[in-house]
Amino acid sequence: MDTHTEHKPAKPRPGPQPPRLGRPARRAALVVHVIASAGWLGLTLGLLALGITAATDGSAGTVEASVRAMKLFADWLLLPVAFLTLLSGLLLSLGTKWGLARYRWVYTKFWLTLATTTATVFALRPGVNSAVTAVAAGGPLPDAGDVLFGPVVSLSAYVFMTVISVLKPWGKTRRGSEKPQTFT
Repeated sequence: MDTHTEHKPAKPRPGPQPPRLGRPARRAALVVHVIASAGWLGLTLGLLALGITAATDGSAGTVEASVRAMKLFADWLLLPVAFLTLLSGLLLSLGTKWGLARYRWVYTKFWLTLATTTATVFALRPGVNSAVTAVAAGGPLPDAGDVLFGPVVSLSAYVFMTVISVLKPWGKTRRGSEKPQTFT
């Protein structure tokens, strides 16, 4: 009697499937994604600390230094790290079993990452730039919201995305729940 059991090959899903990342590539992409995400979270915490300092410190020199540092972060670091997070997340979702639209938590993370990246370009950076312009001209900080709102919203989104990355709640989307069609 043969103790060796044969495994039936899994039925392929219909239609073209994106290639899966091999283990080394998947692990490398995951490391890049985690580092970029942690960097984005850290930059946001730094922006929040600088924004709080600018909004609460009475010293014109400290306010100007704070908003100028925020501008440096926003102009040189934030967007590259945001795009690296977005791209590495896309690579991981499309190159692994998770897929981009198979699980609600992955889909949610994608849209939140896209939204926060867009908000960085169209809300956070312009707000910081207007604060720098006003303070550099010798005026007071025009609106504390310009330097606080973006980091607070971003930080909330990143903490939420981190939590759902760990917990993986909500199950599959309708697309992920569909049974593969079989062809006879």
